[in-house]
Amino acid sequence: MDFGLVLQTDPPASQVISLMKRAERNGFRYGWTFDSAVLWQEPFVIYSQILANTQKLHVGPMVTNPGTRTWEVTASTFATLNDMYGNRTVCGIGRGDSAMRVAGRAPNTLARLGEAIDVIRDLAEGREASVDGNPIRIPWIRDGKLPVWMAAYGPKALALAGQKADGFILQLADLYLTEWMIKAVRQAAAEAGRDPSAITICVAAPAYVGEDLAHARDQCRWFGGMVGNHVADLVSRYGEHSSMVPDELTEYVKARQGYDYSHHGRAGNPSTDFVPDEIVDRFCLLGPAEAHIEKLRALRDLGVDQFAVYDMHDAKESTIDAYGTRIIPALND
Repeated sequence: MDFGLVLQTDPPASQVISLMKRAERNGFRYGWTFDSAVLWQEPFVIYSQILANTQKLHVGPMVTNPGTRTWEVTASTFATLNDMYGNRTVCGIGRGDSAMRVAGRAPNTLARLGEAIDVIRDLAEGREASVDGNPIRIPWIRDGKLPVWMAAYGPKALALAGQKADGFILQLADLYLTEWMIKAVRQAAAEAGRDPSAITICVAAPAYVGEDLAHARDQCRWFGGMVGNHVADLVSRYGEHSSMVPDELTEYVKARQGYDYSHHGRAGNPSTDFVPDEIVDRFCLLGPAEAHIEKLRALRDLGVDQFAVYDMHDAKESTIDAYGTRIIPALND
């Protein structure tokens, strides 16, 4: 199993770079960041420094979207990083939540997302693609490689991930929902004539290593609120108790009363008081190292290829170190 580290690009950027270097020393193979231009610093600038200061770490957004930048700009940016540092980037992409809504725009449609996945990959790998009806090819790209991994929750998005993406990003670590969603992605891949086993499965969730479970829950409760944004969209689209979406995902958002993006992805987020302990426990990895190892082994058995640690809490360094010394070795023994 591979491991990734997920950070927000809060200033100073030097701290983000330092944590990514620490992650690589501890056996992490991927470094991910949020991508929301208003809320945080520009990640692609920081990726250049992360790549320059690491040897093998792969970097990318978790996640970008088709609306913030034009597709040829996104592709060229990835291709430039790959040309400078070797093919060490991954394009995590989704409809766009914070990046679009904070700027007063609606998230992208799935049709637009599906088109963008193909175009960005083709352009970044040196092939011709159509952008707004115009055929474009980036002429200087040689031997470019850009895997595109799609984040999804709902049935139509999961189907699109199976049809188009090289990887599937699931932003929660509940065992039942992970199994249900992996099956949906792989079924869609098979129906599209693709090899289901060729799709990389990445589960991303907060991890907090320690004995004080109450404190760990409070530090990670924000995640239930972040996931709740997407879940609320699903409820509005499919209704409550829909056969299309499991109640295990949607039931807890009934008590949700809006969301303030100024606290997005941060410990102590006041918009996440509605998230019960049960959801925090199901969606995150909390407790002593042994508890993390047990749940990660269960996720691995479900077909998860990478676990990406959301490290937005008051124990960033100690969590990275605990994973490096105790947890990652146990999953790769």
